Amino acid sequence: MEEHETRRKIIREWMALPKDKRHTAGQAEAFAKKAAQLNQFHRSRRDPYQKVMGWLLPRAGKS
Repeated sequence: MEEHETRRKIIREWMALPKDKRHTAGQAEAFAKKAAQLNQFHRSRRDPYQKVMGWLLPRAGKS
């Protein structure tokens, strides 16, 4: 359940950015790198950065 809350928190932070700050995949990459470093994730085979990118890319460029 902790990871679910972390996911929600990261997505809320991403969507709170101004539209022009969350429009491209490059902006999502920079945000994901910071989010992966600042948040704790359960150990898994998937890299935290890749996990966050999976959450953010579908939302890149959306209002």
